[in-house]
Amino acid sequence: MENFDIFAAKSSRQNGIVYLVGAGPGDPELLTLRAARLLSEADVIVHDGLVSADILAMAPATTKRISVAKQRSRHSMAQDAINALLIAEAQKGHKVVRLKGGDPFIFGRGGEEASDCIKAGVRVEVVPGISAALGCAAQAKMPLTHRDASSAVSFVAGQCKGLSEQNWSGLAGKGRTLVIYMGVANAEAIVEKLIADGAAPDLPVAVLENGTRDNFRALQTLLTDLGDLVRRENVKSPALLVVGEVARYGDATDKFLEYAQMAGVEF
Repeated sequence: MENFDIFAAKSSRQNGIVYLVGAGPGDPELLTLRAARLLSEADVIVHDGLVSADILAMAPATTKRISVAKQRSRHSMAQDAINALLIAEAQKGHKVVRLKGGDPFIFGRGGEEASDCIKAGVRVEVVPGISAALGCAAQAKMPLTHRDASSAVSFVAGQCKGLSEQNWSGLAGKGRTLVIYMGVANAEAIVEKLIADGAAPDLPVAVLENGTRDNFRALQTLLTDLGDLVRRENVKSPALLVVGEVARYGDATDKFLEYAQMAGVEF
């Protein structure tokens, strides 16, 4: 009987699995079919703060939900503890859905979680999601590439490990688009950094706030005006910054032209 119990425990651990699932930028209808199915089957959901209540509501009421919400300079749970939580729940034989805003592998720390699960012998699978950059730009009707404006796109983090440690040289300018995640709080420093690295002060820039949600806003201006725009419009996270000629496009183009004229720039 004792040997059977040991076998059953081992079998339970083997049946456990962690799914790193992208929840997309907010709209439940942008979930993949696989993500929606896994939510309905999960024993445990470990979710970020940016995952909308509508998406969490897609799981059965009996599913255990654990929030590991992170905010700037204040985390409810350290990343190592999150990794350990995922492993512990899977080792109990649970089907664990680690639900992340956007895509797990774009500024989602999915790589760290996957690596720790693999080292612990826990099965892990990754279910990609629509990254915030793609979802926000689509709602703003702002193409991140365009034959007349941009043939390259770069994604960077506006606060990861401090701006001084990041090399953005050549990422923003003619024919290129730079998308900056988590950059609203550092908008002034980002402007200084980009101009110091050679970006033109009159380079178009857009702020895409609350992408794919009902309170979405697309604000367009010039790079030199970005910090002032964030203040006067009271921009709050989650929001993305798009730097490059493609920022002229989209729903708010008239407002962009107004700001450009205020700055004495003609197009």
